Amino acid sequence: MAHGDITHIEIPVADTDAATAFYSSLFGWQIAGPPGFEDYPMWQAPNKISGGGLVARSGDLTQPRSYVEVDSIDAVLTAAVEAGGQVVMDKAPISDTSWWAVLQDPDGNQIGLYEGMTET
Repeated sequence: MAHGDITHIEIPVADTDAATAFYSSLFGWQIAGPPGFEDYPMWQAPNKISGGGLVARSGDLTQPRSYVEVDSIDAVLTAAVEAGGQVVMDKAPISDTSWWAVLQDPDGNQIGLYEGMTET
């Protein structure tokens, strides 16, 4: 993936098991919690490119949230604030080689950011 690619979409749900059954039957998505993230069922579309997670609906996550891959979360958050956006969640680790954050655009839309170390 490259800077600016949508890499992940989280779908907030009230019942993970029901949502898993719904999306699996409707779209043929493969849904499972990966090792180390068993409580975070991740879906993958048949094209093996798109995917995301089924997450518990919460006060700040009531609609699907797209995540965009970026070269530098720090740089994007700074640019977002300078352009009139806000930081909803600062950069936080996912693993030793990947991070995430959430920004809000001037219209109130939340966009997740993903930064990961790529293999060379």
